[in-house]
Amino acid sequence: MRGKRIGSGAALLAGALAVTGLAFAPSAAAVTPTTAAVTANCGLFGGGAATLTATQTGTAATLTLTSTAITAPIPISANSIASTLTMANSTGAARVFSGTVNPAMATGASITVGPLNGTVASGDKLDFNGGSLKMVIFGITVTCTAAGPQSPGPFVFD
Repeated sequence: MRGKRIGSGAALLAGALAVTGLAFAPSAAAVTPTTAAVTANCGLFGGGAATLTATQTGTAATLTLTSTAITAPIPISANSIASTLTMANSTGAARVFSGTVNPAMATGASITVGPLNGTVASGDKLDFNGGSLKMVIFGITVTCTAAGPQSPGPFVFD
């Protein structure tokens, strides 16, 4: 009988520890919306509709920009575009996302940059309108600016 009590006690202790672990587990942060449409003017790269995709894990966030309207004027190798995406923040200082992540692109191919890494705070409301995307390719800087607010609205971070 004693062995059975120890087994039951151990099971209760393990269950209590599991519940305690769940109570102290960090909650997953979520950004809403996760995608937004923007219209951008990117000089020699062209301009038009683009999609921004956001992710969030705590205060770390990423943004990726993709566009079939904004195209590569020359062949671009993978991870060769140094990108800096500045997002206007209606609740405080602008937030900057940067990195050198991009797929290889042939002349005329759709542009994709990111995921670009940045830091956010709870309550940040980020919009490409009022910000910019600077891409440095082979020493040439291309700057994209918004032609209006993103839709359906700014990214709101938990």
